[in-house]
This record gives sequence, C-alpha cells and structure tokens, in this order.
Amino acid sequence: MGAPGINISFIEKGMTAEARDKRGTVLLWVKDALEVPGANPVTVVTESDIPESLSDATVEQVKLAMIGYTDSPQKVLVYGMGIGEGDETDAGYKKAMEVSETIRFNYLAVPTVETDGKGEDVAEWVKAMRTDKKKKIKAVLPNVPADNEGIINFTTEKCVKTETVTTEDGTKITVDVIYTTEQYCARIAGLIAGTPMTIACTYAPLPELSDCTRLKDNDTPVDKGELIVFYDGEKVKVVRGVNSFITTTDDKGDSFKKIKIVEAMDMINDDIVKTAQDSYLGKYANTYSNKCLLITAISSYLAQLKRDDIISSYSVGLDTDAIRKHLKGRGQEATLNDGTVKDVDECSDEEIITADTGANVFLTGNVKILDAIEDIKMPIYI
Repeated sequence: MGAPGINISFIEKGMTAEARDKRGTVLLWVKDALEVPGANPVTVVTESDIPESLSDATVEQVKLAMIGYTDSPQKVLVYGMGIGEGDETDAGYKKAMEVSETIRFNYLAVPTVETDGKGEDVAEWVKAMRTDKKKKIKAVLPNVPADNEGIINFTTEKCVKTETVTTEDGTKITVDVIYTTEQYCARIAGLIAGTPMTIACTYAPLPELSDCTRLKDNDTPVDKGELIVFYDGEKVKVVRGVNSFITTTDDKGDSFKKIKIVEAMDMINDDIVKTAQDSYLGKYANTYSNKCLLITAISSYLAQLKRDDIISSYSVGLDTDAIRKHLKGRGQEATLNDGTVKDVDECSDEEIITADTGANVFLTGNVKILDAIEDIKMPIYI
C-alpha cells in the first residue's frame, strides 16, 4: 500500500498549483536596518505587519508591492540591507544575495537599485540562481536589458498618482505623486505575483495611477523586451506582460518572452524536482516498475494542470536515446528487466527502457503551456 504515495504527492501539488502561484511572494531589498536583526527578512501579509522602524519611503514601497492584481501577493518579504548614508553598498548587496539564496520567493525588487548602480549586478545574480543553483526566481529591474527570461525590464520613466490631501487650514487640494522607474518596480513585482496562472498581466490596470509617461510608439519597447505601462485615455495599464528575453534560439523560442509562460515553466520545474526529492529519491529501488510509477505520478500532476487550463497537452516517458548513451558509457552490455544481458546495439527500444541504469532515471517530456488571449484580429466588412 506504500507505493502510491509518490502519486498522491504529485496530485496534491497539481491541485494546489493555481492557488499557490496566483499569490506569489515578493522579496524587497531595502536600505533600512531592521530593529530585530534576527528577523531579517520580515514577513508582511497585512499593513499592520510593516515594521515601524522603516522609513516612510520604504513603507510606501511595501504598500505598493502589496496591491497585486486580481489577488494581492501571498506575502511581501522585506530584507533590510542596513546601508546608511555614505556607506559602501557592495557589502550590503553581497549579504542580501547570500541570505536570499535560502529564501523562498518568486519576484525580487530593489527600490534603490538604479540609484545604487547595482542593476546589472542583481541581474547577473538572478541569472546565476536560475542556472547554477536551479532556483527559479525572477526580478523586476529598472532599465536593465538583460535579455533573460528571469529579468523583467521595467522602463516607464514616470508613473503619476494623484491624491487629495488636507492642508493645515483644512483645505483639500490635489497633488501629484511621481514614481520614478526604480520606485515603481515593487508595484510591478506585486502585480505579477498577484496574477493567476490562467491569465496574463497584459492590459492589467493600475487604478492608483492617473497618468504616466506617454510614448508615441508602444510596440518598439515591447519588441525590445521592455515592460511598460500606458494611458489609454481613461486609465493606466500594462502594455504586454513580457520579460527582457529577446534573443531566441532553437532551444528557447518566443514563448520564453512571456511572463505568464515562464512562470508556469518555473512552477512545473520546481514542483517536479522538489516533489521527486521529497517523495521518491532514495525511497524506491530503481526498477523498471518504479520508474513507471514516477512517470505515472508526474503524468497525474500534469493532468491536473490540464484540467485547470494551465497547460493544454503533455507527455512523459523514458528517454531511450539518453539510456542508450548512458549504457554505452558503462560498456556495451545492458542488463534487462528479465535479468538477461544483451549487447546495447542489439536491444530494441522496448528492451532499452527496461535496462538497469544504476541510480539514474532518464525521462523525456513535452508540455504545452496555455497562453492568455492578448491579441484579437477581427476584420469587419461592410
């Protein structure tokens, strides 16, 4: 009765996928020093969780990140770098990077990163996390054309919020609060983190804004991998949910340009890797039947994503080419499922997939992630 446990674990991951990732986690690196260093970062779920020691500017950034989209982010983590006026920033950023390697989050924003001249450094760190550490994080950075799916390059020069305030004599007046590019990245990070997996942040409204920098051409920046907002005559909205990736290859096509698609890719990768680590690796003999058990479990997970309209199709199986290559690397003979030994080159694909591969499992899979409706073409003839 123990064997189905791996299947149940994957099914549970699939059933909670949309709920988890429509309310992602935002991490903010701020210059402030927190009152209790041991509680760094501090977790903010509601405004009452915001530490009183934070500066007014930082509190504003936290509140911007908390707005979200259809949902607010699951939580906002605030890491205080403790960088004072005139202090060297390198040490603060280096420490933030070290600490964040073990923090679970989806999107990073740094409200002063452009002022500090650290945009490129943070982008390189995120890239390394995604490749070397296999930590599928993303960052919203101002004016950083990183050409990478893990970096959202926000470039709108200014965003305007009109507020009504009461003066000392009781008179009510309207004032404009202007956010620079770097100051609005936290809002964009929270917006994306609060976007359900089934939709995109394309045309997402930003109701707190009354205006923004107006461009004559919105298409060119988007084609260059820039996320921008625009004023449509009534409200300010995101033009298209794209990241900074623009240089496509045979392995990475246009799908990698979409924030929605990359978020789904990252979630699937994390779920399969972590669930396999927790519920499969080291817990089963590497027999053909147990490899099939893993395939069935992963398929059950993907089937749930298909039912939730996150993916449209999928397939999972044993990789015969990879198995042949592995077996040849160990010699020319393969031990098959029935115990017989046979020359690798004489084995059929059906025999190869049953061969003993030591501690290794070689899988292959295809997943088609559903995009959101973003473009409507409808000629009307009269």
